[in-house]
Amino acid sequence: MDISDFYAIIDDVSKELNLNFSSKAMSLLAMAEHMSVDQIKAVSTVFTALKENKRSRVIDTLLKMSRLPLKNPKTFEEYDFSLIRSKNPDVLVALKNLPSLAEVYSRTNLAFIGPTGVGKTHLAQAYGRACCEAGLKTYFLKANELNEKFNNARKYGHEDACKNSLIKPTCLIIDEIGKNLFDQGNTKMFFDVIDRRYEKEGPQITILTSNVQPSDWHKYFTGDDELECALDRLFDKAEIFTIKGMSYRGRQRKTFSAETCSELSNSNFPVQNACKALLKPC
Repeated sequence: MDISDFYAIIDDVSKELNLNFSSKAMSLLAMAEHMSVDQIKAVSTVFTALKENKRSRVIDTLLKMSRLPLKNPKTFEEYDFSLIRSKNPDVLVALKNLPSLAEVYSRTNLAFIGPTGVGKTHLAQAYGRACCEAGLKTYFLKANELNEKFNNARKYGHEDACKNSLIKPTCLIIDEIGKNLFDQGNTKMFFDVIDRRYEKEGPQITILTSNVQPSDWHKYFTGDDELECALDRLFDKAEIFTIKGMSYRGRQRKTFSAETCSELSNSNFPVQNACKALLKPC
């Protein structure tokens, strides 16, 4: 790097951190203090550290607000893509390219469909975490939690606030659709959220996971018209991954078998022998 790069760094970081200190101000300070190239480089290093510090704090805040697991986070690095098999080579390529977050900026929704334990939730949470690390607001909840959230909103008259909280996140993840029934009022709220996210401008993505194909989701929502309209918007531009196979869970499980002896040795049970002695007739 040459001296112009150091000034550019100082200028860029100052703008990002809203500091009233441009590269011009730095040059005037350098002249007044007779600063060397190494000293100017040191200042640019401090500015870079301030930028990274702010970025880390932003990411930490986004992760805490996202409701994604923090103790045992799901990441793309931990997902075993080698276990995925498909006659279509584009499937594995598409899955491996998910960390690029191209779907967010192309406004392409995602759905992971398949039986329990094939990694649907892992992929959804990994995508949400990647969004947080890119500075994008993310919100994760299970379908039963969404249903309860709608129930409480209707009960206490907070429908608009509830819907707004689900419209704002760049990445909204709804996990395990098909585990509970949405009544007609909640189905209407679900449609309203999807509809307003569909009309919202800027980068965004809605991610859904389910054991059930979308064609059968009508069994878990009351109000065919609202659901049909919601699905029409959800999958207007989307990538649906149907993952089949056995559950990944239990691969580290150990099973032990044992049995008791059919005959007990008197020498091993002194207490039992003492009891027999007491019961022996005189």
